[in-house]
Amino acid sequence: MDFVLPAIVATVALSSLLLTSRANDNSTFFNGLSINGSPPGLLLLTLSQVTTWIFARSLMNAAILGYYYGIWGTLAYAAYYLSFLTGGMIIDSLRFKQGYDSIQAFLQARFGAWGAGCYNVVVGLRLLSEVFANLLVIGILFGVTGSQSYALSVIGLALVTLLYSMIGGLHASLRTDLLQMLLFIGILLLLILSALVSGHLTLDALTFKPFEIDQPGPILMAVALLQIWSYPMHDPVMMDRGFLSDRETTRRSFLHAAWISILCIILFGSLGVLAGANAMAGDTMNQVLSRLLGEIPMLLFSAALVISAMSTLDSTLSSASRLAVVNMRVIEPTLRNGRITMALFMLLGLLLVFAGNKDLFSAVAVSGTASMYLAPVVFFSLWGGRENIPLWSYLATFVLAITGAALYFTESANHTQWLGDMHKYTKLLYISISVLGIGCLLFWVGDLLANRRRSPVASAVRP
Repeated sequence: MDFVLPAIVATVALSSLLLTSRANDNSTFFNGLSINGSPPGLLLLTLSQVTTWIFARSLMNAAILGYYYGIWGTLAYAAYYLSFLTGGMIIDSLRFKQGYDSIQAFLQARFGAWGAGCYNVVVGLRLLSEVFANLLVIGILFGVTGSQSYALSVIGLALVTLLYSMIGGLHASLRTDLLQMLLFIGILLLLILSALVSGHLTLDALTFKPFEIDQPGPILMAVALLQIWSYPMHDPVMMDRGFLSDRETTRRSFLHAAWISILCIILFGSLGVLAGANAMAGDTMNQVLSRLLGEIPMLLFSAALVISAMSTLDSTLSSASRLAVVNMRVIEPTLRNGRITMALFMLLGLLLVFAGNKDLFSAVAVSGTASMYLAPVVFFSLWGGRENIPLWSYLATFVLAITGAALYFTESANHTQWLGDMHKYTKLLYISISVLGIGCLLFWVGDLLANRRRSPVASAVRP
């Protein structure tokens, strides 16, 4: 059976290459238009959004949170996918109501070069972390860290994904997303069916951890509900897909992507819950699932992770190319430069895999906390229509959020204990509340002071 998973990967990779048409102009490569100039339709756009957000790291996180914290851990992770609803609202306001063609253009108009610059730093780091994280999952599936099979699997998948991404750009990513999502849904249904047939996936197993408000699962759910207001805006893959089709198609794609992705995350995460309910001392999640489900379902489990990693990697590369070449305009917007950008991001991701931090599971929380500097931007500048928020409010909120993200990272990795010995998700909740509350206060004060300076001074009454 050792050859089956590599064969599945090779088949999906070959199919993706065959689906890829060579992009010959910027509209196809950077904007996802078809060869005849048509924008993506509802089905293509929806499934592309879903598969680019249900990536390998997300599936692993949902399952592992379920393993340790029960169904409440999985539901907490699924709550992040409400970001499709807030993301759809952000796109509708920014693009269709206010007429901007990118997040950078909006931030440039409101806060100048610093506004777009801070945003580009955050999204650039996020894109790089996505390349790293998904390659890392692939390596873990194929071998022990540092082994030859580990290295070959990571490099091989990176090269194949890079190849078809460079050929077709964003249009190729959309087409392969459709194939990869349909394969993923089929594998997921087979996995759930296998778990049901085994007799282990029962209501008692799913509820083996009771709901307790002070436990990590419910606490992380509260964190997610705080972060979803800003999280989508800092995700360039989701935001890019908001600028491809007409208003109605875009609106409906975000709505459908929300419920489809939440359902997929809950179903996959329930496998982790199942493992947690049947774990014995010293067991890992994969060991328990292998014992309960057998070899073939675990092969499907790994195949689902590989397919989701491929779908995310090509979308991440397309967004990285669009970010550097179209939105940041640091280099001339040519196909050659777009392809060079993809190659550079993949190379940096590979370097991080072989030399960087191996912790997958703090990345979402750190990224989400850093993104919270955008929440006041959404509330005040985008939805509230406040055009006079001073730059210092924006920069102070940015520094606050980055500091909060760094603090959570050091606390969760036990490098510091400044917040005491409480659970790391409780610390994350306090940090998120502080960043959101103080950030909104900074924007409110900035708006208040700006309006006072602009208000007419009452004329003195002359005798």
